[in-house]
Amino acid sequence: MTLALRAVPSASAATQNAVIRAQGLSKTYTAKSGPHVHALDPIDLDINDGEFVSVVGPSGCGKSTLLRLIAGLDPQTGGTLALGGRAVEGPSNEVGVVFQAANLLPWLTVRENVRLPLRVGGREWKVGNRVDDLIAMTGLSDFAERYPYELSGGMQQRAGICRALARDPKILLMDEPFGALDALTRERMNLELQRIWQTNAKTILLITHSISEAIFLGSRVIVMSARPGRIIADLPVDIPRPRSLDAILAHPSYQSLSRQIRALLNAQGEVE
Repeated sequence: MTLALRAVPSASAATQNAVIRAQGLSKTYTAKSGPHVHALDPIDLDINDGEFVSVVGPSGCGKSTLLRLIAGLDPQTGGTLALGGRAVEGPSNEVGVVFQAANLLPWLTVRENVRLPLRVGGREWKVGNRVDDLIAMTGLSDFAERYPYELSGGMQQRAGICRALARDPKILLMDEPFGALDALTRERMNLELQRIWQTNAKTILLITHSISEAIFLGSRVIVMSARPGRIIADLPVDIPRPRSLDAILAHPSYQSLSRQIRALLNAQGEVE
C-alpha cells in the first residue's frame, strides 16, 4: 500500500456528488414508560467525497445520534439517508467508526487488534502489508506487539484509528475520539489526524465538543441546536493546509469563526 500525500481540495472545490446525503432525517427514541425522546429534527446534509466535516453543538443535541444513523447502527425515524447513492440499511464495510474509548481487545496485541476487522470479514489474505503500513503510518511500529494496557491513551486511540482504517473504508466517523485525553496529547492527536486525513483519501465526520478542534481539523463546521437537534449553521473553514496549531490561532478566519460558533452556542444556552 502506497501512502502518498494527496492534494487537499478546498470546500469550494469539493465534488458536488455527495458521498453522504441526509434529507429530512429525523430520529425519535421510543420509551416503554415516560415521554419519547425526539433526538433529531428533520436534517438536510450533504458531505462531499474527501471532505473533513466537524460537528459541534450542546450536550444531548443529537450529534452522536446523527453519527450512529450514518454508521447504520440505529435506524432513522423519518427521512432518507444514503451513502454513495445507496440507502443506509445497516453497518457497511465502507464506513469505519472511532468512538471516544478505543475499545481495544485487551488480550490482543496492537497488530492483532488492527487485523481483527480483516479476519472477521475474511479479507486478511487480500490486503498484503496493509496492517503494518497503517501501524507504521501512525508511529506505532515499535509497539505493534504490545498489549493495550502497555500503551498510553493517545497510542490506544491511534491503534483504534488504525483498526477503523484496516478495511480501507471510504468514510471515517469519529465520535469525540480525543475527549478523554489530556490537553497536550489531544493537540498531538489533532496533528496526527490531520496527517492521516491528508495521507488517506477519506471522507471524515468528526463529532467534538471543542470549537478550536472543530476549526483546526474541519473543511466545514456544522453547528447544531439544542435537542431536538437541527443544523443551524454550516460554516466553511477557508484556512490553508497543512495547518499548525500556532499559526491557526493567529489566522483572522479562525478568530472570526470561533466568535461566530461561540455566539451560536451561547444562543442555545451552552458553550462547548
